[in-house]
Amino acid sequence: LEYELFRNNQSIGYHKYDFKRNDDKLTILSEVSFKITKLGVDLYKYFAKSEENYKKGVFQSYFSKTKQNKKDRYVNIKFDVNKDNLLIDGSSYKGEASKDFIVGTWWNHEIIKAKAQISAISGRIIHQKVTFLGKKKLNINGKTYEALHFNFSSSDKNLPDNKKLNTDIWYDQKTNLWLKASFDKTGYWEYRLKKYN
Repeated sequence: LEYELFRNNQSIGYHKYDFKRNDDKLTILSEVSFKITKLGVDLYKYFAKSEENYKKGVFQSYFSKTKQNKKDRYVNIKFDVNKDNLLIDGSSYKGEASKDFIVGTWWNHEIIKAKAQISAISGRIIHQKVTFLGKKKLNINGKTYEALHFNFSSSDKNLPDNKKLNTDIWYDQKTNLWLKASFDKTGYWEYRLKKYN
């Protein structure tokens, strides 16, 4: 899967997923890279790599390293078989979490059912409210999709604005393929599906 990332309708980078199957194991490797420049000066640079592992469809582990400008962030998540929950070691949160929480990687359509998502950058737990906003025809790169439109918002209203989740996500009605994401955060951002194999 490959997505193009836009800010205020200008292409600034990409997000790629590579799915590798081996018998009953599935590994998803991901890479995100973008930068915001103004008058030839880099104002903001972002690069992240991650690995997500499943066995027989069950989540096993997730690791990521992110460079935000000069700031390093990370998260390591493992499924603890003995405790039947998740163990998180991240730059924003360290501790246990319910196995029903899902890592906030939008490719996984199951995220619409989760009570909380775990930040794929720092391990922070984000309790969420998911609202179905209806069906919509979506045209991306000359192809029309019948899309299901969802809004993800933070269920904790006391969070500071910069920590609140408020993201619109579109999935293909037939295949559950993630098509697009959009949110406002110092500008209007969009992830748009570029290609998939």
